Amino acid sequence: MATRYTASHWGLYEVGRKADGFPKLMPFSGDPDPSPIGLDQLESDVARLRVARPAVRQSWLEHGPSSHPEQRGREPFVEVSWEDALALVAAELTRVRATYGNEAIFGGSYGWSSAGRFHHAQSQVHRFLNMVGGYVRHVDTYSLAAGRVIMPHVVGPIDDLHAEHTSWDVLAEHTRLLVSFGGVPLKNSRVSPGGAGRHRVKEALAAMAAGGTRFINISPLRENLVADGDVEWIPIRPNTDTSVMLALAHELFKTGHADETFLKRCCVGGDAFRAYVLGVSDGQPKTPAWAAEISGVPAARIIDLAQEMAGTRTLLNVAWSLQRAEHGEQPFWAIVALACVLGQVGLPGGGFGLGYGAMNAIGSPHPRLKGPSLPQGRNPVTTFIPVARIADMLLNPGGRFTYEGKTHRYPDIRLIYWAGGNPYHHHQDLARLRRAWAKPDTIVVHEQFWNAHARMADIVLPATLAAERNDIAFATREGMLVAMHKAAPAHAEARDDFAIFSDLANRLGVGAAFTEGLDERAWLARLYATFVASAEANGIAVPDFPEFWERGVVDLAPHDEPVVFLDQFRSDPVAHPRPTPSGRIELFSTTVADAQAADCPGHPAWLPPTEWLGAPTAARWPIHLVSDQPARRLHSQLDHAPWSLAGKSGGREVVLINTTDAAARGIADGDVVDIINGRGTVQAVAAVSDDIVAGAARLATGAWIDPAEDVDAHGNPNVLTADRPASSFSQGCAALSCLVEIRRCAAPLPPTAHKLPPLIHRNSIRNAS
Repeated sequence: MATRYTASHWGLYEVGRKADGFPKLMPFSGDPDPSPIGLDQLESDVARLRVARPAVRQSWLEHGPSSHPEQRGREPFVEVSWEDALALVAAELTRVRATYGNEAIFGGSYGWSSAGRFHHAQSQVHRFLNMVGGYVRHVDTYSLAAGRVIMPHVVGPIDDLHAEHTSWDVLAEHTRLLVSFGGVPLKNSRVSPGGAGRHRVKEALAAMAAGGTRFINISPLRENLVADGDVEWIPIRPNTDTSVMLALAHELFKTGHADETFLKRCCVGGDAFRAYVLGVSDGQPKTPAWAAEISGVPAARIIDLAQEMAGTRTLLNVAWSLQRAEHGEQPFWAIVALACVLGQVGLPGGGFGLGYGAMNAIGSPHPRLKGPSLPQGRNPVTTFIPVARIADMLLNPGGRFTYEGKTHRYPDIRLIYWAGGNPYHHHQDLARLRRAWAKPDTIVVHEQFWNAHARMADIVLPATLAAERNDIAFATREGMLVAMHKAAPAHAEARDDFAIFSDLANRLGVGAAFTEGLDERAWLARLYATFVASAEANGIAVPDFPEFWERGVVDLAPHDEPVVFLDQFRSDPVAHPRPTPSGRIELFSTTVADAQAADCPGHPAWLPPTEWLGAPTAARWPIHLVSDQPARRLHSQLDHAPWSLAGKSGGREVVLINTTDAAARGIADGDVVDIINGRGTVQAVAAVSDDIVAGAARLATGAWIDPAEDVDAHGNPNVLTADRPASSFSQGCAALSCLVEIRRCAAPLPPTAHKLPPLIHRNSIRNAS
């Protein structure tokens, strides 16, 4: 029998069997650097926290919608039958729609619920809600909102830019200097939304090193760029990268190394940018000495680096983390502007990158094809929110917000229906989110595990894991289409989202429209046909569906070609214009300037964060908290799995603290510490090191919280991060602009997040009443 596969965001797995016949997940044999994350997802240690049966919060069940919402996360759940649970959900959807309209329903789905393209929770919930009249949606992502909003005004839509990035093979041949602000973190590159078939970044960096590339990591963390070759770490104060980029541009202008021909031929706004950098427009030249005072990077090193960049083929890169901060638009815009001043945009191995190392697919040589995607239909409700403004929406119905220069209003949400993702991982200021979460009448979620998201709901419907379903995995530029064969039976009474929504759709009179008369197998065949059409349009022959399903993998690697980002635009910007208003790269945007957002001007600029030197909070909270992607999970997924637990200390997350900062506070390696600010207290275990810049600490995201506890003993940084936007232009997440204090913990609390809520089982609601 052919090898059977399944997939997750961490990679492609081969499905084997243990001696007892239970399935075992093994890394894909064709992966040069497989991720260990997810290999344990079917183990009993993971299953212990599965949602086994439909469950309803006790007060909601006994007294109806909006009953004691302040008790969400603190009171027992009553396990009920699927029949009763679905009847309750259908009735509540009907009540809210009839009383308040569909604009009172928020269709929450944010997160990487499945590598499969059919059993993809976000697609399923949006399709279902569209069938019953629509919902309030979100736009953008927590990971990339500021960059996603600003880049179309500068050079083009960011998803297109990522798919066009120069391939790693070209970088290995041509790039002699890689300067990366925020590094190229291998841990971040382990993932891809539709499954990473071959993890390429470690191998790619090694090939660049072997080819003679020199690496410069400008970052608060040494580990953000690790390669076999010559890596120089330049420590920098968090949130100050834009100042260094501007100072490098200043030095290029000053020394005559600016490429004036490229600026005039391929850009607009070069004169305005030059005037700002040289201080003509605001009286402050953005000199290396000026940037050194802000960033902590020595002025002499900035001067020398500008000369080095001008003297060789240089690639400038920014990590996504830089724009997850106040004024997060600026480092992305500034890196493009700096690359244009340097003039190597469109040359093999030169120019800029927006996230090499952020995901596995960036830098891929694989063909860009349209993959299978479940059609979601049309949403009749036009109301939306920027994704990171959900607490604002719930706390301020009818309030105004701006987005890309236009004013909108927040809706009055009565029902949240959430499938895919965990807001108690990705949102900021979790105490504020908890207050906001008490506003809706009802919260319905599909969940696999009893995490905080499930425990803060009213009705919890148990969902299957990706490995418990048949599906098709595909991600743009990953080079593989994968037949995901069901590796294990559904846990207890868990159902897949399609089955849940099909039943609900039937109850609400739209069953035929939702399913279109197709079962799972027929849907997979239909979705595969869309891939076949895309492949054939690009001259690529692929097998028919039955052969694909038996073979298991369609490998597109034989069709790889080198990619040079923006090469056609450079060669002829008139024949190959960029999708910007001018058709060129915009170093000054009239569109952005006309929005009149004081926190996002019409050109790249240095704007200090709110919680920065000189702010009233700075003396009280002197440590800048870096909350980055964890190494042993994606976001909060599988936080309680053995692989994730092995990276903790005594069940707590580990916080990296600079040696000098630790000594000043009497903190030793292994101490339990309190991390505090005005928003809350988090406990973690100290790791003391010189591999982080003084004045900063690093606490990875994703640790589950216990919503019943006021102090987080497990180590979730979003208890501490501020719930404010990157700017009024993008409204993106600003989690990385966060100041704290750290002190030895006098009374450590036991971590309690990895536990089941109190559960009461009832065979029938009707009999119980």
